[in-house]
Amino acid sequence: MPETQQPIFTAAGVDRFGEHRGLGISVIDFKVVPADSNGLFVIENTFHAKGGPARHLHYDQDEWFYAAEGEFVVEVGSERYGLGAGDSLLAPRGVPHVWAHVGAGRGRMLVTFMPAGKMEAFFREVTKANAMPPQDPALWQAHGMELLGPPLVV
Repeated sequence: MPETQQPIFTAAGVDRFGEHRGLGISVIDFKVVPADSNGLFVIENTFHAKGGPARHLHYDQDEWFYAAEGEFVVEVGSERYGLGAGDSLLAPRGVPHVWAHVGAGRGRMLVTFMPAGKMEAFFREVTKANAMPPQDPALWQAHGMELLGPPLVV
C-alpha cells in the first residue's frame, strides 16, 4: 500500500508531529495533514481562555467546526450559532465567518479544511509568536484568505 493510503493514528492530546503550536489563548494540534494542498487538513484547537480568530473568509476552503468540549459562538454570513459538545457547523468557502470560545473552563474544537490549501503553512507561521494571528491583511491573503474584521467580543 502506498504511504498515502496508510492509516494515520494520532493519540489524544498529541500533535501529529509531536510539536507545540500555541495561539496564546489556545493550542493547536495537527491531526491529519495531507500529502498535498488538495487533501483534508484537520486540527484540534484546545482553548484555556475565551476568544477566537478575526472575521475572515477562505477563497478555496470549506471549513467545518465540531465542538468536542465547551461552548462556542460561530457566525457564518449573517447567521449566528451557539455550539456545544457534539454540535457541528460548515462554513462554505467564500462566506465570511468568525468564531470564539465563550464558555467557562476549557473548550475543544476540531476544525477541518477541505481542500487544505495553504492552511498548514498559515498555522505553522502564526503559532511561532504564541498569539492569535495578527490582523495583517497581507498575511491572511498570502494563505488564501481575506481578513474582514476583528475577532468577536467575548
